[in-house]
Amino acid sequence: MTSSRNPRFSIVSAAYGVATYLPDFIAAIEGQTFDLADVEVIVVDDGSTDETSTLLDQWQRRRPDLVQVVHQDNAGQAVARNTGLALARGEWVTFPDPDDVVEPDYLANVATFLGEHPETDLVATHRLMWFEAEGEPRNSHRLRHLFTSDQLVDLDRTVGYFHSSAPAGFFRLDRVRAQALEFDPEVRPIFEDGHFTVRYLLDSDHRKVAFLQSAKYHYRRRSDASSTMQGAKSDIDRYLRVPRHGYLDVVRRAKERFGTVPPWLQHHLVFDLSFYFTFSDSDAPPNRPTDGPEADEFHALMAEILADIDVDAVVPVTATPLQRIPRYVLQHGYRDQPWHEPFVAAERFDDKQRLVQLIYTFAGPAPVEELRCEGVAVAPKHAKYRPLTYCGRTLLRQRIIWVPARQSVELLLDGSPMDLVFQRPPFAKHRLTPGEMFYNLAPESKRVEKERAELLDPVPTTAEGKRALKAMQRPKVRERYRNAWVLMDRIHDAGDSGEILFRHIRANYPEINAFFVIEKDTADWRRLRADGYSDRLVAHGSAEWRLLMAHCIHLVSSHADKSVIEPPAITEFTRPGWRNTFLNHGVIKDDLSGWLTRKPLSTFVTSSRQEYAAIAGDDSAYTFTTREVHNTGMPRFDRLLEVGSRFPADRRDLVLMAPTWRKWLVAPVEITSQRRVLDLSALDSDFVKQWLELLNNPQLTKTCAAANLTVGFLPHPNLQPLLPHLDLPSHVQPLTYEGNDVQEFFARSKVLVTDFSSIAFNAAYLERPAVYFQFDENRVREGDHVGRKDYFDYRRDGFGPVETTADEAAAAICAAIEHGPNPLPAYQQRIDATFPERDGRCSDRVIAAIRNSIQPQGGAEPVPTPVQPAATSEGLSAGPARHDRINPHDEQH
Repeated sequence: MTSSRNPRFSIVSAAYGVATYLPDFIAAIEGQTFDLADVEVIVVDDGSTDETSTLLDQWQRRRPDLVQVVHQDNAGQAVARNTGLALARGEWVTFPDPDDVVEPDYLANVATFLGEHPETDLVATHRLMWFEAEGEPRNSHRLRHLFTSDQLVDLDRTVGYFHSSAPAGFFRLDRVRAQALEFDPEVRPIFEDGHFTVRYLLDSDHRKVAFLQSAKYHYRRRSDASSTMQGAKSDIDRYLRVPRHGYLDVVRRAKERFGTVPPWLQHHLVFDLSFYFTFSDSDAPPNRPTDGPEADEFHALMAEILADIDVDAVVPVTATPLQRIPRYVLQHGYRDQPWHEPFVAAERFDDKQRLVQLIYTFAGPAPVEELRCEGVAVAPKHAKYRPLTYCGRTLLRQRIIWVPARQSVELLLDGSPMDLVFQRPPFAKHRLTPGEMFYNLAPESKRVEKERAELLDPVPTTAEGKRALKAMQRPKVRERYRNAWVLMDRIHDAGDSGEILFRHIRANYPEINAFFVIEKDTADWRRLRADGYSDRLVAHGSAEWRLLMAHCIHLVSSHADKSVIEPPAITEFTRPGWRNTFLNHGVIKDDLSGWLTRKPLSTFVTSSRQEYAAIAGDDSAYTFTTREVHNTGMPRFDRLLEVGSRFPADRRDLVLMAPTWRKWLVAPVEITSQRRVLDLSALDSDFVKQWLELLNNPQLTKTCAAANLTVGFLPHPNLQPLLPHLDLPSHVQPLTYEGNDVQEFFARSKVLVTDFSSIAFNAAYLERPAVYFQFDENRVREGDHVGRKDYFDYRRDGFGPVETTADEAAAAICAAIEHGPNPLPAYQQRIDATFPERDGRCSDRVIAAIRNSIQPQGGAEPVPTPVQPAATSEGLSAGPARHDRINPHDEQH
């Protein structure tokens, strides 16, 4: 680049490991309609280890008039940008990311506007969200309301506008130089852009910002979630460095310059800070600090930042509406004064039980509550307090109560009658944006369109759906499937509580019109046909299945994946009329509320008093109450008792190794099934190496041989595809779920070895010794898998020793073998505390609960809210207070 004239635009980009995306970026720059002779591109390769360097060098050789490439050791995005910034010569400088693209007229539209408005201090361009998996970008960025036209906005005079993006911003280079402005490496992994932009604006004499709808920037959301922004949610620095060096720093700078934080910056901070409170701890990404000094520091920083923000004044005029709960947290979570919503919302109606759910949110101590039905003070039928916990601290709580629907209802809080509303009223607004007015009031109102879609019956678009809609009204179809109960386990296999309950119903409750659903021609399909259930067996995905689901009143499954309880092939042509019963496929010991709370469950089965209280009790993150949750025990426990009785101590010949899966080893669940794709690169994972080390332990091998015990390896169903590829020792027998009676494996076990799987509860139910092998306990327990720590502590409450190395686990297994067939007394005490009743009647109790779910409950007695059982000397204890606990998103656990 030899031109002596400074270009109009300098494009500075920091590149690291973006070889996959560079061709798009390069094409977007070279495809600009603006004269590239007036543009310079400076790309800093920040120590990439892929083909990024090669591609950039090729670009520079091909376009030396346009491109300058700098190579440096990896130092981070801020340092790389600063390197490029120091070389920039343009009148205006911008910092696009090399995995994003811009539209062909991007620079031309910016240049045109600047020519018409030379007083502009900063240019903000219109970000479109480019979800890579979907293809075309869409106008769904949270700040899209600011980009309804091309306009110049004076931030000091116009309320609600702000800009924070360096990639989608253009800055006057002379002003950047005068301010000695650079990107701060201390601010990471997010707000680096915002910190730069805010300091630029704070140090400017004016803050006239061009918001250009016409200049479109495509912000790529990578399908593998590998970008800096996408990975930031799981970075501890987001909770400490960013508030300390980013938000608090600009607050202090603003106060030094103006004596206060200007409104535009308050809007910016409220918008950014709200994202910290979008997800509570139960469904937050991994690595969020949830206890100790890091969590304390986060809350101290938030309180200090919010002390200089008038949230009550800012929120009603913000251009981007905040979600209700984050707004409440910012307004009340850090104030030392009680508060509750000024209304109580009647949110749900159970037409079968004739109950209505009332909810209100509060901060501080719970208000004194008085419920009146027909003027008489009564207790709710079902009730609980649900904490909203962030970084280990409960900042808000919700009160959930169920009341009779056939009586007049009043609710008083602290002696004052509350407004009862059927829809939460919109917040008062002091400013309307064009987008809001069009969304709510225009002839093509998106709000009206959405409401209409919720009221109208679905219109099928597939041939299968159209045929089902027509056939479902035929008299023979309606008669065959009238009041049907649909039972199932996984879509592609059976053998769990769904099948066991189905068999029990067919044998003992002939009046129930029960069917079992499973994929056709699977091993379990063939087995059930051979057992004489052909007329009651329905192939998942078939035309018959569609008609069955259109008429069933209960869907009863051991799984609650969306593909099971809300199958798209059914919702395409009819609204589900069934009630979902979750039989559970393992005792829940971790906090799975982030996954399960969103499920429309009418009946929720638990199997221990501890599990029951953890889900339906106070200070539980689940929204479910005693209305849905019933401590019946899983149906599979009935059969487990029967199978276990066939294997006295002298017939137990198996050391069963049964690890659960890991979220990072498999792809997300397929939307129309429950299958996951397992990448065979998992064979090189630490998970496989650790289990192979245990299976090859010489002392374990010797002890098992001496006791005539077989070592069986039964990985979780999601990991079963690994079995044919594992180099297992000759003395280890690979075991599969398909075609086997897994309960017999438990019954035959001399010792069960697992890691975090709830199948340890199966061993406990049969009073078999257990050992936990938890080499990756920190990663799993802190949310990197599908649950967070809850009431159950493996060392305090588990049914065997917890070991973290293969040698220690092998020694514990050998000790259990040598001790004999029964658990040690301390573990037996825990078993007895967990399962005080094992009577073989779980299935009958579940059936009663399902039937009760469609019976009017107005006259029933209130159900007490369960509490964790008191601690025993060596057994299960109540554990820490639920609001101080450490606290998935996934489709199974």
